Amino acid sequence: MRSAIGLWMWGNAIAVCLLFKDAIASMEYMINDKTMQKLTLDLPDVLFQQLTRIAELTAQPLESLALQSITGNLPPSVENLPVEMQAELSQMQLSNIRQLLEIAHSQVSETHKERHEVLLEKNQQSELSEKEYQELSDLAKNVDRLMLRKAHAWAILRWHGYPMPNLDELPIAA
Repeated sequence: MRSAIGLWMWGNAIAVCLLFKDAIASMEYMINDKTMQKLTLDLPDVLFQQLTRIAELTAQPLESLALQSITGNLPPSVENLPVEMQAELSQMQLSNIRQLLEIAHSQVSETHKERHEVLLEKNQQSELSEKEYQELSDLAKNVDRLMLRKAHAWAILRWHGYPMPNLDELPIAA
């Protein structure tokens, strides 16, 4: 039973990785998009000098470095996420740090885990009824949605400058 739960957790970790892969692809698209608008910014001398030094050290045009910095510091986009979740995830931008941390640390309930284990076991034995199969599918979708909410909450927290925890600091489901 534990191996089935491990696979279930592993599948959700892959879903989160795919979420970030989509976000990176979206960012690459924005950087490589050839349609441009002009924006003039007044920068403090210290910031301008810092950008200039980094541009020289990395042999990049100053404009490209500034664009890369702006793109990398935008709040997370929901455009590549499931349409049915976009409004909810967009609304998270308005959440305060405490609310985002609550979402980021949320866990699947014990009742949910136990029921999922029972259904996975029955599925391995090919004993699921049509209704139970639908329930198993719904439970998996709910977990996937939770993982997307958690990943998005962490992305917003990071955007706000909140320090990301080390892997060993994250709660691990038993």
